[in-house]
Amino acid sequence: MADAYFSLFTLIVLIPLALIAFLYFLVRPRPVKIPIKNRHVFITGGSSGIGLALAHHAAAQGARVSILARSRNKLEEARNAVRLATGIDVSVFAADVRDYDAVKRAVDEAGPIDVLLLNHGVFVALELEKQELSEVKFTLDVNLMGSFNLIKAALPAMRTRKDPQQPVSIALVSSQAGQVGIYGYAAYSASKFGLRGLAEALQQEVIADNIHVSLIFPPDTDTPGFAEENKRKPELTKIIASSSGAMKPEEVAQKTFDGIKSGSFIIPCNLEGIALSLATAGLSPQRSFLMATVEVLAAGILRIAGLCFQWTWYTSIEKWHNQRKAFVELMISTSSRFTSKELKHFELGPCFRRLVADIAT
Repeated sequence: MADAYFSLFTLIVLIPLALIAFLYFLVRPRPVKIPIKNRHVFITGGSSGIGLALAHHAAAQGARVSILARSRNKLEEARNAVRLATGIDVSVFAADVRDYDAVKRAVDEAGPIDVLLLNHGVFVALELEKQELSEVKFTLDVNLMGSFNLIKAALPAMRTRKDPQQPVSIALVSSQAGQVGIYGYAAYSASKFGLRGLAEALQQEVIADNIHVSLIFPPDTDTPGFAEENKRKPELTKIIASSSGAMKPEEVAQKTFDGIKSGSFIIPCNLEGIALSLATAGLSPQRSFLMATVEVLAAGILRIAGLCFQWTWYTSIEKWHNQRKAFVELMISTSSRFTSKELKHFELGPCFRRLVADIAT
């Protein structure tokens, strides 16, 4: 009986404690605290949505804030909104993140940056076959190359700052679509998955300079841009990517700065995001030995959960296509007639659209 109790004690207590102790010495980079008060926070895409909420939050915490966006008018509106809410005057810079020279001028004028927060981005949910290549290129240029441009412009001064003992941060706002690919998100997911590779490699390059990289994964967020995105979303995208609701920009901003201040590499914003981050941890840096323990222990069950999600998604796709195929076959068998205007109401694949068009004529 004693042997049985000892075996149980070993399984329940000693092995987990040994694992925690092992991970405590293993995790890299080491934990760090990054202050925000009296630091210079430079935010791209800062004129609306999440970016504006980030500017409000940084100003309220006593930071010197600069925001960059394309529209001078929207920047002035954002400046006035932050001043009215916090009493802090933020600096504004109008530039297109695709234009390295314009970005470099803005960064140089703004002065040395302590927290570079890359929040800019564009998004269109559409099947790749229907999307123009120019639109794909625009998405990649803004979301991915724009981040390269900002980092390239800001990094030299961040490295040669006056007090190298004070940690600084480069934070990239990705998306949960940068953790898992979803129907209709081919271009967008590619651009956001790219940010992860950039962040992981960059962290290794700048860790010796006490620069710490964070990657934020917000879910759907209640912004003006989100309302526009939903107008073009394919029906299958809405089915697969449906969630319990969108977060508020202020909530995302709070989670973002909490993560930046603790130097977290991965910053999820809700319970869904935590599960996705655990499931996709892979070879990403992890500062917290406790989170590393959770990642190790949860890996198997989360893989099973991920396979369940994939089964649900692919079942939905198969069902959706079968329904439309049955619909077309019904129209052929009944010789139904539809006008071109009526056909626009149906979300059909290219072959089915041609069949329906033939019937309609």
